[in-house]
Amino acid sequence: MIDYLIVGGNLAGIAFAETAINVGKSVMVISDKSQNSSLAAAGVYNPVVLKRMKPTQNAWEHIMYMKPFYEALEDKLRIKIDYPVPLYRKFSSIEEQNMWFEALDNPKLIPFLHPEIIHERFEGVPSPFGFGKVLHTGYVDTVALIDGYWNYAKENKIMINETFNYQLLEVNEGFISYKGISAKHIVFAEGFGIKQNPFFSYSPLNGTKGELLLIKAPQLKLSVGIKAGLFVLPVGGDLYKVGATYEWEDKTSVPTEAAKQELVEKLAEIITCPYEIIDHYAGVRPTVKDRKPLIGTHPSFKNVHLLNGLGTRGVMLAPYMAKELYESIEYGIPVNKENDFRRFPAVP
Repeated sequence: MIDYLIVGGNLAGIAFAETAINVGKSVMVISDKSQNSSLAAAGVYNPVVLKRMKPTQNAWEHIMYMKPFYEALEDKLRIKIDYPVPLYRKFSSIEEQNMWFEALDNPKLIPFLHPEIIHERFEGVPSPFGFGKVLHTGYVDTVALIDGYWNYAKENKIMINETFNYQLLEVNEGFISYKGISAKHIVFAEGFGIKQNPFFSYSPLNGTKGELLLIKAPQLKLSVGIKAGLFVLPVGGDLYKVGATYEWEDKTSVPTEAAKQELVEKLAEIITCPYEIIDHYAGVRPTVKDRKPLIGTHPSFKNVHLLNGLGTRGVMLAPYMAKELYESIEYGIPVNKENDFRRFPAVP
């Protein structure tokens, strides 16, 4: 019998698998890569909600836990996945500059905001009002991480590449069984796929479709990420990720011409140099209306658990939320109420 059967092989599933493995637990991961929000994501980590000039909840704690987690994965997988990159908030007016200085009065933002206006010039990026520099930012190469982890998991025979069949799952007192596998616990980390899960289909996960572009712009020469409505993120080789859109009705992972046009129009407000569109990605983010995760244990089945709802900040949240769920299961430490999926009245 293994300790954990994990359904889902993207960010959340990987984070929980590593959390368990690192303390000597045995795991098996089942995934078919049908939920591609992690693969289609830019992987940006940013501790500040720049639109409202507020820190994300527990930002410092999450950043400090995330960094060594990904460093350890880099060593284990022998690949590069974490790329610290400064993020510059482009100002469009004196008023936006003043908002930046007002935000510095918030003690929770002081570790994350550079106290002076940056007047660095970048070819192809007009910036008469300068930039605000956000600290402790960067991106995780989610494609490299997921591909690297899948290779590792297959080599170590802890990965099954197939679609999970809920009808074949047997939940018993103290263990679960699935197609000849017995485990003490099962963790569902399926992203938007949770909507098909009979154990958690009632979870208030809305899902938000996001699309982004990969462009090539040899004249741009950016060494930092630029945020001005959209983000423009350098990923090497004159390539930049540009995004992202937010669509609440369409729940497919198919790129659309409308989103592409929206990105192109907004990008024209940020850069003036020519570029070529290399690729166009789309995925459905596992988002919740209050922008907080959904984690915890099923109210009727004590060995059935949920790790979901990481939304747009998945790379920041996944390691810490996996830790929080693991400690709840193994040590009985209650899940933080703001992250417990049972915080919604409609959830039994």
